[in-house]
Amino acid sequence: MSKNLEMKFYSNKSPKCGFTWETPPVPVSEAEIAETLEADVVIIGGGISGMSAAARCSAVGLSCIVIDKSERQIAIGAQFAAINTRTMAEKGIVIDKKQLAADWLKVSGSRVEEALLWIFINRSAEGFHWMLDLAGDCVEPRVYVSYKGPMFGEYLGTHHIDLKEGRTEYDAKLGGPLACEIFQKELLKNGGQLFRGVAATQLEKDADGRVVSCIAKGKDGKLRRYKGRKAVVLATGDCSDDKEMLEAFCPSGLRAAKHFPRNGNTGDGQKMAYWAGAVLDNPEWASTLHALGYSGFQFFYLHVNRLGKRFMNEDTWMQAKSIRCMMQPGGDFCFTLFDDKYADEIGERWDLLGGQGMSMLHFVGDKFNREELVTAVERVLAGRGYPADMPDSGREPHGWKADTLEALAEKMDVPYETLKATVDRYNELVTKGDDTDFGKRDEMLTPIIKPPFYALKWGATLLDVFGGALTDSRLNVLDSGGNPIPGLYAVGNVAGGMYAIDYPLLLNGNSYGRALAYCMQLADSLLEDNT
Repeated sequence: MSKNLEMKFYSNKSPKCGFTWETPPVPVSEAEIAETLEADVVIIGGGISGMSAAARCSAVGLSCIVIDKSERQIAIGAQFAAINTRTMAEKGIVIDKKQLAADWLKVSGSRVEEALLWIFINRSAEGFHWMLDLAGDCVEPRVYVSYKGPMFGEYLGTHHIDLKEGRTEYDAKLGGPLACEIFQKELLKNGGQLFRGVAATQLEKDADGRVVSCIAKGKDGKLRRYKGRKAVVLATGDCSDDKEMLEAFCPSGLRAAKHFPRNGNTGDGQKMAYWAGAVLDNPEWASTLHALGYSGFQFFYLHVNRLGKRFMNEDTWMQAKSIRCMMQPGGDFCFTLFDDKYADEIGERWDLLGGQGMSMLHFVGDKFNREELVTAVERVLAGRGYPADMPDSGREPHGWKADTLEALAEKMDVPYETLKATVDRYNELVTKGDDTDFGKRDEMLTPIIKPPFYALKWGATLLDVFGGALTDSRLNVLDSGGNPIPGLYAVGNVAGGMYAIDYPLLLNGNSYGRALAYCMQLADSLLEDNT
């Protein structure tokens, strides 16, 4: 692209001036550098995107250094979206890639770089298979049952991985932690180096404008230069733990009642890319707002706000529930109401249910487990939380049970007369078999008539914010003229271009799936760039 052309839709300017992160740090003098370490590829960030990228690069013969500011491995996700894997084939599941792309663009308001989306679509299975091959026969993959309602259909393509019982090759038992161990083992086997407790502060360019290194501070307080002969790769995660960046790029994230502990996802890579002249996604950046706050459950039953009023069609997906809750008075929590028949009703609808919060976590082929469901609800009533590792678990009850609706309203601290009128109207619609107020499908209409009555408290939790440095299809970071910034690449949540508006739960776990696809693409790009 000609140097005098600018990308009109994107900008390397922030939405407003005055944020502290807009000012780049003062360049470090040579006298301050305690040591220089060098490899073909320097990867900044040791989460799943960084570790998978490093493992893959090392596997194709590139020497790698990974630095990560955390002193321990951090990976909290469990789900891997991958398209048309052999695991899916065994279960007769096939995704129409073209239809998925069309749906993705639709839910993202067309604010997606399609070439990047297709890297994920075409290479996620390849990356997933490579990860499984590295682990050998000690890991078992399963396909998660997704939400399949009429308002929003999730695809069957979300995988979980579990360490098989009795296997000791890895310490982690499942999900992202297990994947990171798999990749770390491969990296170290191939001679790669991993330095934890090392925080990158700035990138360095040579006289020709090529990014050649980064400066980072170690646990000992010393500054070191990490030089990438072929590439410096940003893999630093998102910015959900930086209030200024949320204000600039994702204000809705500030309105979430709870923030999942992100352990320092402060947009470090986005800032370094910005200082290097990178073009960033336009706000508002997409956010993962899951209704995991408080109880972690919503089900398909009657939802009421803090005034005791119904406000939505409850037969919908996790992200929609979070947004609708945030729009209510108070905005931090709402309630789900049901009665003593709930276990029977969920069991009768088991084949219709799926997705986060709508039912119990389950996988293709699983049968309904009544005892597991009742135990999970009782955990919430007892203040122990579900799942057990959710924020605020164990602090206080986030659900109540009462023999009368009036007693339940008192425990919920909502006006009884309003709540009673809401329940009466809902039961009337159930009797009619037609939800003319909000349009819930008939199969999900059940009356609230049999005591004891239950209320579960739930609210939106911010998990991630998706936006960052725009790249080309080789994952080379771009400047405002659409030109690659030589030597600088980005993978994972620090890389922009693939998300907008909402995190697309068309496929749960697509951020981890993108990590697996991008690690394959990055290694190929670096080999191609340096042949």
